[in-house]
Amino acid sequence: MRAVVAVLCLAALAAAMVRVPLHKMKSMAQTYREQGLAVTPDFNKYSGSPTISTSDYQNAEYYGPIQVGGQTFTVIFDTGSSNLWVPSKKCTNCGSHSLYDSTQSSSYVANGTVFKIQYGSGPVAGFLSQDSVVFGGLTVQSQVFAEITDTSGLGLAYSIGKFDGILGLAFPRISVDGILPVFPAAVAQKLVARPVFAFYLGTQGGQAGELTLGGVDSTRYTGTLQYVPLTAETYWQTALTSIKVGTSTTSATTCKRVIVDSGTSLLAGPTAEVKALAALVGASPFFLNPNEFTIDCGSIASLPVITFTIGGIHFPLTGADYTINAGGICLFAFAGIDVPSGPLWIAGDVFMRKYYTVFDYGNQRLGFAKAAASHTH
Repeated sequence: MRAVVAVLCLAALAAAMVRVPLHKMKSMAQTYREQGLAVTPDFNKYSGSPTISTSDYQNAEYYGPIQVGGQTFTVIFDTGSSNLWVPSKKCTNCGSHSLYDSTQSSSYVANGTVFKIQYGSGPVAGFLSQDSVVFGGLTVQSQVFAEITDTSGLGLAYSIGKFDGILGLAFPRISVDGILPVFPAAVAQKLVARPVFAFYLGTQGGQAGELTLGGVDSTRYTGTLQYVPLTAETYWQTALTSIKVGTSTTSATTCKRVIVDSGTSLLAGPTAEVKALAALVGASPFFLNPNEFTIDCGSIASLPVITFTIGGIHFPLTGADYTINAGGICLFAFAGIDVPSGPLWIAGDVFMRKYYTVFDYGNQRLGFAKAAASHTH
C-alpha cells in the first residue's frame, strides 16, 4: 500500500478517460465473513491510463491508494459520502495506519477549522487542511480535506481495517463544511474528459474490477446503458418504483427512494420491509444481528428472483446474486437500516457487482447495464 502514484501531464488526461483497476478481496467483516489481506498496488504493471489497484473491505468497500501532499494513503472510494479525510500525524489512536505529516509537504496550506463527520459505523473528528491530491493519476490542486485526530468512533472496524481514510464521491450538497469534493474539483480543474465516473466491481471474488474517471468502459458491460434521472443531488438518489419477489404483482416495499452506494456492503432498506422480504424467501435472523439474515445454502438454486424496478427499469437479482456463501454459512444479502431522514433503500455492492453503474455528474443521472464477465484488459 505504499506505491507511488504516476502523474501524467494534464493535456493528455483531458483527452481521455482514466481507468482505475479494482482488485476485489474476500471479506473481513464480523465472524461470518472471511478475513482478507490487502493487495499491494503496483502502478508499473498497467499500461495506458494511470491506475490504482484497490482491494475490497467488508465485501463491499472498494479502496486504493491516493496521494495527499506526496504521501500515499489507502482510501475507500465511497459514493455515499462527499468528504476526503486521512489520519493525521497528530492522531493518538490511529494504530498502524499511514499518517499525514504536513511538514513533509511543500504544497500544504494550513486551515485549522474543526471537522467532524458521522458515518453509519460511527464518527471521526479532526481539523481541515489543504494540499494537492493525486487521484487515479489526476493531480487536484488546493484540495481541502480533513486531517483526522480521533478515530475512536469507528472502533475495531478501523483499527484492524486495511484502509486509512475515505474519499467521498457524492455531491457537494452533503459535504461537511461545504467543501468541494475531489471529483467535482477535478471536473472544475478540467482534469477529466467528461464529468462522469463508473464502477465495475467484477463478477467473481478476487477478479479485477475498475473505476473509470471521465468516461465509461464499454468492455465492462453487455447490452445498452439505461439511464434514470436523479431525484436529489445529495447522495446518488433516484426513484424506486417497486421491489417484487418472483412473479408477484405486489411490491414488497412502500419506499420510493433508492441510493446507489459503493460504500455499503449489502442491499439495505427499512427494517420492517427487509424482515418481510427475508420471510418471503425463507431467510432467518442472524443470531449476532437480528437485522441481518442467513439462508439455507442448499436452497439457493430454487430461490425466487427479486426484481428492483428503478425509474421504471427492471433489474432482476437471482438467488445466487442476493446470497453470500461465507464458508458454510449463507447470508441473505439484505440488511435492515432505518435512516433518520426517512425510508430509504440502499443499492450497495451486491447490486453493483451485477450491474455496471455510471455516475453521470454532469447530467445528474445514473446509468446501468449488466456487468460483463470478469476479464483483464
